[in-house]
Amino acid sequence: MTVRSRVLSYLLLALLSLALFVPGQASLPPLDRDEARYTQATTQMFETGNFVDIRFQDQPRYLQPAGIYWLQAGAVALLSAPNDREVWAYRVPSLLGATLAVLLTAWIGNLLFGEPAGFLAAVLIAVSLILGVEARMAKIDAVLLATVLAAQAALAKIYLAPTTSPPGTGRGPPLGWAASFWLALGAGLMLKGPIILLVVFGAILLLTFTERRVGWLRRLRPAWGVPLMLAVVLPWFITIAVASKGEFFATAVGHSLLGKVATGQQSHGAPPGYYLAAFPLTFWPGSLFAAFAAPFVWAKRREPAVRFCLCWIAPTWIVFEMILTKLPHYVLPTYPAIACLAAAGLLAPDTGDRARWRVHLMRAFATVWLVLGVALASLLPVATWVFEAHVDPVGVLTALLVVPLLIVTLLLLRHGKSIRAVACAAGAALMLYASAYSYQLPHLQTIWMSPRIAEAVGRAKPCATTTLATMPYAEPSLVFLLGTGTKLTDVRGVAEHLLRNPACGLALIGAEERSPFLSLMAEAKVEPREVDRIRGINYSNGKTLDLTLYAVSPSD
Repeated sequence: MTVRSRVLSYLLLALLSLALFVPGQASLPPLDRDEARYTQATTQMFETGNFVDIRFQDQPRYLQPAGIYWLQAGAVALLSAPNDREVWAYRVPSLLGATLAVLLTAWIGNLLFGEPAGFLAAVLIAVSLILGVEARMAKIDAVLLATVLAAQAALAKIYLAPTTSPPGTGRGPPLGWAASFWLALGAGLMLKGPIILLVVFGAILLLTFTERRVGWLRRLRPAWGVPLMLAVVLPWFITIAVASKGEFFATAVGHSLLGKVATGQQSHGAPPGYYLAAFPLTFWPGSLFAAFAAPFVWAKRREPAVRFCLCWIAPTWIVFEMILTKLPHYVLPTYPAIACLAAAGLLAPDTGDRARWRVHLMRAFATVWLVLGVALASLLPVATWVFEAHVDPVGVLTALLVVPLLIVTLLLLRHGKSIRAVACAAGAALMLYASAYSYQLPHLQTIWMSPRIAEAVGRAKPCATTTLATMPYAEPSLVFLLGTGTKLTDVRGVAEHLLRNPACGLALIGAEERSPFLSLMAEAKVEPREVDRIRGINYSNGKTLDLTLYAVSPSD
C-alpha cells in the first residue's frame, strides 16, 4: 500500500469516526451521574482557580488524577465558557480520544495482520456500541483507551522487532518507540491511575510467560523509561499529596480501587461472566464477526500477532471478571485487540471446516445478534410510545431501515461475503446511532428531568442570584445546569432555604415530601406558592417522580 493510499485510509477512518461520534454531542444533556460530576468539577476549577484539588461542590473528588479535568478545562477555555455550561465542550476530549483510538486500532492492525485487516479492525471498533457511548460522555474512558492503544502500539512494535539486532544497527525499533511507550503510560496514569498498567503490564507478563523469552523487554529501555514516566505524573501526585494531606491516596487507592475489588460499589456488583454475557451487546455489531473469527483465532493462537492480541485481552478480562464491581466499559481497553483478531479472521482463507456443532453454535449466536439489533432499533420508538403516548415517526422509520440491513448482513456472511457484511452492519449502526443520538433520545422528554427542572427554574426565578434547594431529586446534572450553589438537601433544609431567602429562593419538593415540607412552612407561618410542576422518570434509578417547584416571593 502506497503512502497516499494509507493516508487516504486514515482520512476515511477519521471521517467515519466523526460521522459516528458527533451526532448528539450538543443535543444530549448530561447522560449519567458520573458525567455530570466530571463536568461540574471542571467548572469549579474555573470558579475557584484551583486546578489541583478537584471538588464537586464542597466534596473532594479523590477518585482519579486530574488529567481528564485538565483536558476538559482546556476544551472549555478554547471552545466555550464555564458560565455557559455547554456540555458539548466538555465532551470534546472524549470525541477526540475515541477518534484517535480508531486510528490507533488501524495502525496496530496494520502492524500485526496487514493493511486490510487494520482498516477492517478500525471500522469494527468505531461502530461498537460501547465506544459510541463513551465518545459522547465527558468522562475518562475514551481518552484512556487512546493512551492504552498508544502504549500497546509501541509495545507491539518492540515485541515484533528482532531481538538479536544490536541497538543502532537500524534493524530494531528506534528509541522513539520506547519513549512513546513510557510517555503513554504516564498519560494513562494521569487519567485513571494504575488501570493502564494492568492492561499493558498484564500483556507483557503473559507474553514473557507463554514464550519464555525476555530479551525483547530490553528494548523498552526501563532504565530511563521509568523516570520519564514518573516525570509526567510525580509533579501532580506530590502536589495533591501535600494539598490533601494524603487523603487523595487513601481515598483513590483504599476506597475507590480496593473497594471495587472487594465489594460491588454503587450497586454495580455482578458475578464472574458478566462481561462475557454483555459482550454481544457492548461490542455490537462487531460481536457477530468476532464470534465467527473464533476458529481462526484458535487455529493461529501460537502465531506472534495472534498471541500478542490474546495476551493483551486475557489478563485484563480475567481481572475485571473477578472484581466484584462491574461496569460495561471496564473491559473496553481489550476491544481493539478483539477487533484486530476479528478482522484477521474475516480476511483469512476459508478452511472449509463445517463441523455441525460449530454451524449450530454460529447460527445461535447470529440469532442472538439479530435479536439484539432489532431490540436496539426498536427501543426508543417503543419508549416514546410507552412514556409519552405518541408515535415517533423518525424512530419507526429508522427501525424499518436498520432491521433489513441486519438481515442482509447475515445473508452476506452466510455466503462468505464477509467484507460486504461488515460494510452493511456498519451502515446499519451509523444510521441507528445518528438517529438515536441526534433526534430520538433528545426528544424523549420524560427522562430528561434535570434540563426540564432547569428550564422551570429559569422561567420562575425571582432574582438573578436565585438558588434552588431540592429534595429528593439530587442528581449531579442539576448542579451542573443550575450552578454550584444548588443545594441537595433534606426536607428541613429545603424549608430553611426558603425561610432564609424568601425574596429569591426556590424549592423543589417530591410528592412524598410535600406534606412534611408544607407542615414546616406552616409552623413558620409562611405559605409557599406553587410555581411549576415537573413529572417524569429519573432514568438513573428508574423512579417515577412528581416534583413541585415552590417560591415564597409574590408572583408578578
